[in-house]
Amino acid sequence: MSETTNNTPIRVLIIDDEAPFTRMVKLNLQNAGNYLVETLNESPQARIVAKAFKPDIILLDVVMPEADGGDVAAMLRAGDATKHIPIIFVSAMVSRKESNKGLYQSGGEYFLAKPVNSDLLIDAISRVLG
Repeated sequence: MSETTNNTPIRVLIIDDEAPFTRMVKLNLQNAGNYLVETLNESPQARIVAKAFKPDIILLDVVMPEADGGDVAAMLRAGDATKHIPIIFVSAMVSRKESNKGLYQSGGEYFLAKPVNSDLLIDAISRVLG
């Protein structure tokens, strides 16, 4: 299901240093249905963008040059305006075997393996948002 119960678009923030990846995921989600997507390719600005955009969920790369996904997640969770936002880490460092070709949970964190297809991503967003 790609809609919230009141037909309000699901607000997704994608944070990844690879602009082609963020563009592709944004287009795929927008084409899939009821998603409003913002992308960010510079991880140090994550808190500012998340606070302004108010996403329902964040898709976050793990390996990035300025600040890695763990640092960005910690920064977001330290802010009152962003600490409640669920995060799915999307990374090539998670193997398909680990992720069972879908959403993988470890240590209370959610992970998806790159590359991720649209159906898998939509299902993961739906599952995390409940």
